[in-house]
Amino acid sequence: MVAGKFKLQIRMNRVEGKTAIITGGGSGIGGASSELLAAEGANVVVTDIRGEAAQKTCDTIQQRGGSAISMQQDVTNQDRWGEVVSETLSAFGALDVLVNNAGISGASSVPLEETELDAWQGVMSINLDSVFLGCREAIKAMKGSGGSIINVSSVMGMVGGAPAAYNASKGGVRLLTKSIAVYCGTYGYDIRCNSVHPGYIWTPLVRNAIEFVDEIETEDDLMQMLVEKHPIGRLGTPDDIAKGVLFLASDDSAFMTGSELVIDGGYTAI
Repeated sequence: MVAGKFKLQIRMNRVEGKTAIITGGGSGIGGASSELLAAEGANVVVTDIRGEAAQKTCDTIQQRGGSAISMQQDVTNQDRWGEVVSETLSAFGALDVLVNNAGISGASSVPLEETELDAWQGVMSINLDSVFLGCREAIKAMKGSGGSIINVSSVMGMVGGAPAAYNASKGGVRLLTKSIAVYCGTYGYDIRCNSVHPGYIWTPLVRNAIEFVDEIETEDDLMQMLVEKHPIGRLGTPDDIAKGVLFLASDDSAFMTGSELVIDGGYTAI
């Protein structure tokens, strides 16, 4: 090594041999995270309410030489959570990583003061209740061996600006994550729990918001409006978030628990 210079070492397979469940893995952040964790050596269980979408991600991983299986999953169904974890343990013998990624925007043209309770509860059920259910089942499976739980929240779990139910649900994920981190530490479980807070990522969920923005007519207009909110000068991609998920799934983040990993292009810096 040349004096005064550091030798750069590139490490591959950062989650070699680990088994990960990723919800909402049929597209977007979940799909990108599934593919990246598999590329880095993990056995990946891809779940999605759209079974065919989960299988498509699984096929992509397998075609690249990775290890993956897919399952159809409604994350609001607590019985299905038990089945998914049980099938994962049967297939791979362990559960090391859970990525609670499935979610909806809850975007609506209905004013807050006219919003029905059912609509509010529908967002909470998918965005927050399902995260509790996943964490509960993961703790049961991990408490004897350890693991990493990664809950995908949002910058809208830290600041206002989205529909109320979305803000509240994602803020709930942030505090639920901290509570679980403290709980696991207190009881001596070697389980880390962290949340990820993406800025606006150009996914179908974001593109569909055009329906609810009166002054926007095209996807290009929507993109430009959102780009202006990010000092970095662009929107995020699913791969930007997947790299953060990989970090939290790997031992590189061994001293992190109860933390927020904000990947937002500067959105919350303004």
